Amino acid sequence: MSSSRRSAPHDEESIYRIPPYYYIHVLDQNTNVTKVEVGPKTFIRQDNEKVILGPEKMITIPPRHYCIVENPVLRDKDGRVVIDANGQIKLGHADQDIRLAQDPFPLYPGEVLKQGVSGLRVVMANSAIRLRAMLDFESESGEKRVAGDEWLFEGPGTFIPKKEVEVVETILATIIQPNQAIRLTARKETKDRDGTLRVAGEEWLVKRLKALHLRSTRTFKDDKGILHKNGEEWLITMADTEAHIPNVYEEVVGVVDITTLNNRQYCVILDPVDKDGKPQLGQKRLVKGEKSFFLLPGEKLEQGIQDVFILGEDEGLILKANEAFMDIDGKEKEVPRRPGDRWMIRGPSEYVPPVEVEVVARRKAIPLDENEGIYIRDIKTGRVRAVCGQTYMLTQDEELWEKELPPTVEQLLAGGKDPLADRGTRNVVVPEISSKSFLQRVITRFM
Repeated sequence: MSSSRRSAPHDEESIYRIPPYYYIHVLDQNTNVTKVEVGPKTFIRQDNEKVILGPEKMITIPPRHYCIVENPVLRDKDGRVVIDANGQIKLGHADQDIRLAQDPFPLYPGEVLKQGVSGLRVVMANSAIRLRAMLDFESESGEKRVAGDEWLFEGPGTFIPKKEVEVVETILATIIQPNQAIRLTARKETKDRDGTLRVAGEEWLVKRLKALHLRSTRTFKDDKGILHKNGEEWLITMADTEAHIPNVYEEVVGVVDITTLNNRQYCVILDPVDKDGKPQLGQKRLVKGEKSFFLLPGEKLEQGIQDVFILGEDEGLILKANEAFMDIDGKEKEVPRRPGDRWMIRGPSEYVPPVEVEVVARRKAIPLDENEGIYIRDIKTGRVRAVCGQTYMLTQDEELWEKELPPTVEQLLAGGKDPLADRGTRNVVVPEISSKSFLQRVITRFM
């Protein structure tokens, strides 16, 4: 039978020649179970069988395309189609399956091609699509979404559709020109792009804040009567004027972007400028969020914008003082610190190191079973001790110590044999004996 000859009654045909990448649906009229026959093959219809569909061409999905199949077949962990006791193919009724580029495949009985083969959506730069979760699910990155959540997929990128996600609309970026701002309203409780928490109905402005970095080419007084000496540098911000025309003795060095910190960030400014506009060379200044500011001429960030240290109850920080200062401990008491002092703070807490302090290491408690242990060395005295069967966190004066065993002992431990020469037969494997319990239970562990 030719693949194009579909108008003839199927009951009159007994032989079906199925070309490659074609398939047919065959109904067993005795059991009312429908099966799939895939080409290339010649199918001979039995008297109790009826071809109800086909030959139909398989669905081919090229790269960067997809399709949506409704009522998809169920598959086991090995990818095989699940069949019930009656031989009927099991379906995920009212479910959907989004299929990407793959080998040509047939539609099983009950499956419906809800959306034909379509190209994946490409989101261009300076645009995004607004998505809404239709069902609760967890993304590949581990982020949990509940039904009704909305978020943006920002370009440039290719959006891979999910059955749990609905595309609401496409959004183009709004370009904020100089001396302009946009007014936003929160539709529900959220965080804006600066990490500020916004409540439903709250309104705020988004500005593209910049500052002009100027340098004087000779000593002069500006329009406000401020004296600028030759070579002096300063900034002009929106707080000074909305627009600025450089004086004949002013040179525009560049445009400075604003630095924004959220409430979980901080930074250290090197060579900060005091209130009189004089740079304090060699000094540092700590700035904690939530705050926005401009770096003045000569200022720079020591290590960029850094995150606040968040310590759990099983974590700690080893700190070192680089210069003398008065510290505040967890009980709000002043503690004098001298250069070179080392100490430790434990969680749970948040910590922002002062400019006089260097973070040496981050410690985490080591949980030890009753049959486990570690060797610890005191870096001040050199004394080594063993800790077994408890959860222990190294202090600022301790470090893990590796015990070196003689080769013969390592061989005995690897072979599970009795290390004592006078304990009966030496070649007998002893799974649990007290003579080697210490060597077996004290296990050197490394962070």
